[in-house]
Amino acid sequence: MTPPPLSRRGVLAGAALLGATTTLGTAGAAQAAAAPAAGGKAPRKPVVFRNIRPFAAAEAVDLTVIDGIVAAGPAPKGAKVIDGGGRIALPALVDAHIHPDKTSWGGSWVSRKPARTIADFTEQDVELFKAQKRPVAERAYGLMAHAVTRGTRAMRAHADVAPAFGLAGVEGIAEARERLADALDVQIVAFPQHGVVRTPGTAKLLEDAARAGLIDMVGGIDPISFDNALDEQLDLVFDLADKYDVGVDIHLHDRDERGTRVLRGIIDRTKALSLRGKVTVSHVFCLPYMSKGDLETMAADLAAQDIALTTVAPGENTVLPIATLQKHGVRVGLGSDGVRDSWSPFGNADMFHRAHILGQITDVRLDEELTACYTVGANGSADVMGLPHVDFKPGSPADFVLLKGECVPQIVVDLPQRDMVVHGGQVVARAGELV
Repeated sequence: MTPPPLSRRGVLAGAALLGATTTLGTAGAAQAAAAPAAGGKAPRKPVVFRNIRPFAAAEAVDLTVIDGIVAAGPAPKGAKVIDGGGRIALPALVDAHIHPDKTSWGGSWVSRKPARTIADFTEQDVELFKAQKRPVAERAYGLMAHAVTRGTRAMRAHADVAPAFGLAGVEGIAEARERLADALDVQIVAFPQHGVVRTPGTAKLLEDAARAGLIDMVGGIDPISFDNALDEQLDLVFDLADKYDVGVDIHLHDRDERGTRVLRGIIDRTKALSLRGKVTVSHVFCLPYMSKGDLETMAADLAAQDIALTTVAPGENTVLPIATLQKHGVRVGLGSDGVRDSWSPFGNADMFHRAHILGQITDVRLDEELTACYTVGANGSADVMGLPHVDFKPGSPADFVLLKGECVPQIVVDLPQRDMVVHGGQVVARAGELV
């Protein structure tokens, strides 16, 4: 979780623009029909989404989907037809960083007490956890289902792991994931919010979760400033990742040379253990404070080990310098962080809104800049999670949103209703309600 940031003006670093093509390619529908359905599920009935405008194209097209994948050519006989009514079709967004286990979403209002340090917030985490009448699985499901209705196709969910919670957060999110299996792809991170070393018993819980196959990634948090054990924490976390073949996703909030030291330790261990492409660092507040030369060097070193980064655009002075990082080939994703929990009453798990916040915080105004905000949540976050892009070409996953609007920049600003959310070629939400 991210403490409230200091205030300082920042500049959007930008990102690669969404593709503008509406060509659906030349591959045959028979090829897509022969492909196995995602996740080994039973083949789904072919669907034709009629009269839609990918990326706000001027001319509407018909999109054929077979087993959750975009196909080309004529639709097979008997395909289901869904009329898009000329609506814009945009890739569903990916939430690369969220904490569903902490949320009070859907429950009674929670009054919060003053807090300044991570230790203060973690203490209130425990208080709220004990006060909740609904189990993690129910609260997480409510929030994750809401995210689906707002156009989220996938999320990386961080679940607190500490003696105060045991593995309740991991297990609760896993249960919610199973309930939403047809509508949402979810990766689970065992996140030691209370510290790996400073809170005895946490390290064992992390290993228990990894050994049992409950998680996709093992987490860490501020190895120097919070855990006071740089080498011990990083060695433990990376050894677990190596031993149990899971990824790493570490929260890093330090804005000074301590953050730089941690990044260097992460780069070194990624290389030593051949974990290239399996490591993510979240928040990384030290990067915006680096000199241009130091930032360029660090970006190149992160890219060399394919270490991904995520930002939740928490403030003008702490949002990542996206363009510089992407120029060097660093994968950068966008997330929504905590939602209505002990840390903050704010948050809504709406990634369209998060793209809007990114634009506001970075003070953009040009169409290409606004479109870039959307791209970070679509392609950037997909890259972080290792998911294919949604480009509406043959072979693309049929994970998209249909909505009324003029163009992508206007949608980022005005946030129109998501009229229809499609996942794996199936309509999973209409007009803000889960189907």
